[in-house]
Amino acid sequence: MVAITRCIIEFKELPSMYISQDVPALATAMTHIPTAVYWTIRSVVACATQITTLTSMGHDYWTSATNEAWELSTMAHKINSILDLLKKQLTLCYQYIDDKWNAETFQMLLNLFESIHIDNMKILRALISPKDDVQPLLEGSTKRRVNIDVLRRKNVLLLISGLSISQDELSILEQIYNESRVHGNRMESQYEVVWIPVVDRSVVWTDIMQNRFETLQATMPWYSVYTPTLIDKAVIRFIKEVWHFRNKPILVVLDPQGKVVSPNAIHMMWIWGSTAFPFTSLREEALWREETWRLELLVDGIDPTVLNWVKEGKFIYLYGGTDMEWIRKFTTTARAVASAARIPLEMVYVGKSNKREQVRRCITSITTENLSYCWQDLTMVWFFWTRLESMLFSKIQLGRGDDDDSMLREIKKLLSYDKEGGWAVLSKGSFVFVNGHSSTVLPTFTEYNLWKDDVPPKGFDIACMDYHSKLHSDSQPCCRFEFPSEIGRIPEKIRCPECLRIMEKYMTFGCCHDENGISALY
Repeated sequence: MVAITRCIIEFKELPSMYISQDVPALATAMTHIPTAVYWTIRSVVACATQITTLTSMGHDYWTSATNEAWELSTMAHKINSILDLLKKQLTLCYQYIDDKWNAETFQMLLNLFESIHIDNMKILRALISPKDDVQPLLEGSTKRRVNIDVLRRKNVLLLISGLSISQDELSILEQIYNESRVHGNRMESQYEVVWIPVVDRSVVWTDIMQNRFETLQATMPWYSVYTPTLIDKAVIRFIKEVWHFRNKPILVVLDPQGKVVSPNAIHMMWIWGSTAFPFTSLREEALWREETWRLELLVDGIDPTVLNWVKEGKFIYLYGGTDMEWIRKFTTTARAVASAARIPLEMVYVGKSNKREQVRRCITSITTENLSYCWQDLTMVWFFWTRLESMLFSKIQLGRGDDDDSMLREIKKLLSYDKEGGWAVLSKGSFVFVNGHSSTVLPTFTEYNLWKDDVPPKGFDIACMDYHSKLHSDSQPCCRFEFPSEIGRIPEKIRCPECLRIMEKYMTFGCCHDENGISALY
């Protein structure tokens, strides 16, 4: 009786601005409330009668009063049936109110981002602290809760991710962030990063998820939202629908007035680090205009050893894949040719964009057999491929993904070769003279006797490039690109870097048995 009374009061207190009696769930409840009231009052009278009789006539009467007991049992069943129905309708009403409130909040966010503001406080409060939490942020270095005012009129980079963000991604971001803080007065350091964890609110929050969240938060040197529950459902919808967040981390850049100046600067961050400040699309365009197809573009910020070789003008061969037989033939033949041509040669194994465990085994074999220089830290291998993919995604985000751009074609080739076996990039200092698939690079060296006479007049690099071009024109490997569904923005079409035709589009499912795969938990 008390439960049904409270339920009726809850119906009465539903906010009329979000729900009216025309809504089916509320309309159904209202038709049953009079019946509920009748049976509640009747039950009160019946209970009062029973209690009065019991207290006045004693235990002997109670043991013989089967009719009265049956009446109470029948009423309890009736009351429970009505209560179940009203609770179901009340749940539907709350769902309706929640959906309507979320729709209004979502529209409010759209309007807010279209408006002009004097600072970024309205924007940040709407995203991070819609319920006016006094201290919604955790400061990275001190691990103290702080007010959102610490971000007032600053360039803010919103790091948006799920709990499946990898340790590779975090360690490289942390390195870039810490390097920018070394010179605190430089323009490149005038920004703050805030981690916004996006979790599925329909999934029950478990201790495993809480531990994962706290572990990630503890490693971050920047600000983070104190708890994922501060992020409203409407904000999550906005992040997914407007900023195209799926599962891969994105970095949304807000200027000091809260205006979005880049919908995702993560690619800029991977390619150029803090040099890309203030991380706007205009800055991204400017940085691309300054770039050329050179070895530094591929290895900048990863390994100073390779950059030193570039400065010394050495011949440098980057190569990859997981076919150890091909790797042995390639490195052995390349060294023999370099010795015959008397050129200073260094080789670097950079692995593959996936198949982490196979890459680890290859590194062990290459090191044991002393075939070439390797990156022992797999994070460096991951970063090499992530930067390369980011170059393509950056161009796509700028609307340049299908341009007839020679540098973009070379990037596409390298990404495609990675999916189709071994490959090698050959350079003399900065100058890249061959970017080839295993099917053409190895024959170029095994057939050295056919072009060695061109080396004295042309130079080794040009002679090698000319012969490789001849082999490449006779045998072009298939090109293939893979775009994970969680990256958010997938191009409608893409042009082949070899023949420049529009490529066919397929949908594939894949598993490389990698521990860094998408986690079902998060």
